[in-house]
Amino acid sequence: MSTSIPPRTVAEYLEQLRAALHGADPALIQDALYDAEEHLRGELHENRGKSEADVLAKIASSYGAPEEVAEIYVDKEHQVQQVLRSPPPPRRSTALGRFFAVGADPHAYSALFYMLLSLATGIIYFVLTVFGVSLSLGLMVIVIGVPLAIAFLGTARVLALVEGRLVEVMLGERMPRRPVYSQRDLPLKTRIWEMLIDPRTWSTLIYFVLMLPLGIAYFTLAVTGIAMSLAFLFAPLAHLGWMLGVVHIDWATDIRFNDSLLIPWQISDPLIFLLGIALLFGLLHLARGVGRFQGALAKALLVR
Repeated sequence: MSTSIPPRTVAEYLEQLRAALHGADPALIQDALYDAEEHLRGELHENRGKSEADVLAKIASSYGAPEEVAEIYVDKEHQVQQVLRSPPPPRRSTALGRFFAVGADPHAYSALFYMLLSLATGIIYFVLTVFGVSLSLGLMVIVIGVPLAIAFLGTARVLALVEGRLVEVMLGERMPRRPVYSQRDLPLKTRIWEMLIDPRTWSTLIYFVLMLPLGIAYFTLAVTGIAMSLAFLFAPLAHLGWMLGVVHIDWATDIRFNDSLLIPWQISDPLIFLLGIALLFGLLHLARGVGRFQGALAKALLVR
């Protein structure tokens, strides 16, 4: 049973809803506020002949009081996360077991794919940001610069939502599934001003600029790690094929391994193969760490 003062305006309702969701995931709070505000504004639009307080009193019995709505969102979020969360792998008691357990973590593989994809997305985000900022500032002295700047910032918000979906799906970090609500019946100048004073507008541009150097670093680490792992894993097979005469190597035509070598090939090949396995699982550990870092960065800069 709610004991708070019934809200008389939409702003009061949203403030009480935000307070009731205190401590919840910021992405969940943004989604809940968007849904609530969209519903409340729609009800007010359909009941334009009534006062805002009367409409909210009616909504409280159908849509729910802020505390009730917050409880429903938290419960639903918990249920969804329970369904989507991968079952935890068995806990390993040894360091070696914990090292190889990463192979059963699907987030490690999806994070590795995100590292490969980040170069392309980083280039797109960086080019769009630099081009948009440069063009907007350059044309600001004439009338066309203002609508171009508004269109650019709106596009950046849409891309931020797309990036959030990629982060949530690939890295497992809960991100907003709704944009920041913009009241449609407000004057255009007011809506533009709210977008300009929103810190997330500018933190999104910072994120997009950072994604180019981060994307280059992620892509380089991923490609280098995969190439080295596969090279060490398949080197013993290539060596065996060369010893049997199946594989021909021009520069090694007249070379044969023999017992005079410091490390005979019978010992070096298994060691090389084991090193390839270690590099592969080490790469998965690195990808999982990168995924956690990138998810935290996206949550900090893309979520208000």
